[in-house]
Amino acid sequence: MSNHINKFSRRFFISMTTAALVVACNQTQGEQQTQDTGGKIGGQVNIYSARHYNTDDELYEGFTEQTGIKVNLIEGKDDELIERIKSEGTNSPADILITVDGGRLWRADQAGIFAPVKSAILTEKIPEHLHHPGNLWFGYSKRARVIMYNKDKVNPTDISSYEDLADPKWKGKILVRSSSNIYNQSLVAGMIEEKGEEATAEWIKGLIANLARPPQSNDTGNIEAVAAGLGDVTIANTYYLARYEDNPEVFSKIGVIFPNQSDRGTHVNISGAGMLANAPHQEQAIAFLEYLATPKAQEFFALGNNEYPVVEGTPSNSVLQSFGEFKEDTNNVSAYGKNNADAVKIMDRSGWK
Repeated sequence: MSNHINKFSRRFFISMTTAALVVACNQTQGEQQTQDTGGKIGGQVNIYSARHYNTDDELYEGFTEQTGIKVNLIEGKDDELIERIKSEGTNSPADILITVDGGRLWRADQAGIFAPVKSAILTEKIPEHLHHPGNLWFGYSKRARVIMYNKDKVNPTDISSYEDLADPKWKGKILVRSSSNIYNQSLVAGMIEEKGEEATAEWIKGLIANLARPPQSNDTGNIEAVAAGLGDVTIANTYYLARYEDNPEVFSKIGVIFPNQSDRGTHVNISGAGMLANAPHQEQAIAFLEYLATPKAQEFFALGNNEYPVVEGTPSNSVLQSFGEFKEDTNNVSAYGKNNADAVKIMDRSGWK
């Protein structure tokens, strides 16, 4: 990791108690008032992140170079970070929460830990369906959850929608991961938003009846299994396949179908962030959120982790471009959280283990 993200700061931030952190942050703020920032904002921002990609370090480095703001980073699991922020209360040193999945952003919203951000930059650049209606959080990158198939076994014209996977002709040919996976839960939650609970439950029953094996593995494992002929079709996020670009044994055998192009569009999910209600460095926090919508940061998401940028006009990387253009579902991603409990219940009752 580059020195732009202070290594000591990361370890120190994780190991000290919250009370000590608040003292340290306040001391640093006092020191920064006397520093010449050379026209930059300066100061620091404390980020709690559930993204665990080493490539994100470059994102933070770019922010520090552009603004003079030092990034203090703590990483953890989504729900654990939300609970930590709640328990820290008004003494929390956290300025920003970054998490993966619109449903988890909704959970954080329901926990009351976000503060609204007034920013014309963000409301103009981030599409309406990819940010909170009250500007509590904003999506910065997206991934499509698509249908992937073995090119030697499947004619792609035979599948045009998620609903097609419930057709009995696919019996014994489909691979999926378990219902405990948040990406599958959000896919189902999105379908509930569009079609209602009854129709979604019937779709799940048909899908599960067509499985080649019980739900298992993860997206990458199921992609590899389809390439190896253990199944014909799977549901997976686009960036997982993009990682196989240099592995022709897998990549060359897998095709991509963007479902539901004739109606609601393909399901997309996001990585997103919001400023916390007790943020001690609000100016720096807003600067960070606005930075994530800049061309440089958006290009990083596209090139660094094979994600789709959310700001119009930012090109996706060449691998994603090779999958083709697609129409996306524009229901607000907060529906994934709103409908999550119903999605989990329906998946369990309909046999998706």
